[in-house]
Amino acid sequence: MKMSRKLPLNGLRAFETVARLKSFTKAGEELGMTQTAVSYRAVFLREARSISLTATGELLIPKVTEAFSLLSDAIADAKQEAEGVLEIRSTPTFASHWLARHIGSFQLSHPGLAVRILRAEKPVDFRTENADVVIWRAEQQPADVEAHELFRLNYAPMLSPKLAETIGGVTTPMDLLKLPLIGGSNKWWGIWFRSNGIDIPLPGTITIDADGALDLEGSAAIAGHGVALLSPFLHGEELEAGRLIMPFDVFKKDDHSYWLIYPKNRRRMAKIQAFRDWLPKKLADDLRLLPMELSPNASILPPDIGNP
Repeated sequence: MKMSRKLPLNGLRAFETVARLKSFTKAGEELGMTQTAVSYRAVFLREARSISLTATGELLIPKVTEAFSLLSDAIADAKQEAEGVLEIRSTPTFASHWLARHIGSFQLSHPGLAVRILRAEKPVDFRTENADVVIWRAEQQPADVEAHELFRLNYAPMLSPKLAETIGGVTTPMDLLKLPLIGGSNKWWGIWFRSNGIDIPLPGTITIDADGALDLEGSAAIAGHGVALLSPFLHGEELEAGRLIMPFDVFKKDDHSYWLIYPKNRRRMAKIQAFRDWLPKKLADDLRLLPMELSPNASILPPDIGNP
């Protein structure tokens, strides 16, 4: 007898649905079955106003849930593969300031594959969301997924030329204290100023708390609202165009890395392999240009405290 004929798939589906919803009635509504039919197919104890799993049910439910999740993933993967869509979730600043500006070269190499880029404000759960790959910033390697460390950024003060002109130019780090500082954390600013021999109390409130959203902080700096700690890698075009200036080449190194992550069970999908091969090579091309932005005496501060 074939294995598929031995597995009571309908019963297992009913069991998983009741365990998830904690209700025979709701499970019956979801599955289009009667409450009695559902209850016959599941391993539960009926109590006065609730239901609970038997010892056998407790043993069975993790594997059953995982199995149906894998089946759902496989169906979703097959559908997206057939549709030729690669869905990328990314931290907002990387999405807008690097990925959107460079993804065209990937599409030229893969003309049959459409790309969908979505900004990710929180970690993605691959079990419930349709993302194929995620570019995320984290201190440690994300668990339970395939994860490739990409790079760490360096940050330095940047501001608009017009703002600098309002105080006659910025020639020393002390000059920055005459201007509004952008950012939600005094820690990073404290580290940067102490590295320049300035160990004095900073303003109690740093203007425009964007909760570490570098694209918002960068836009505020370009608009002349203050000085922001930004990355030459992400704001290189703004520096080249003169919308921002970087008066000093002392950098605060990030204590988090950017990671490329995707589900382990999808690592052999052709579209994920294609993006995984393209991204590090394209990043390497840009990262090799970064030393040209630094003077021979540029220094890097340790990644010891704080988050952007």
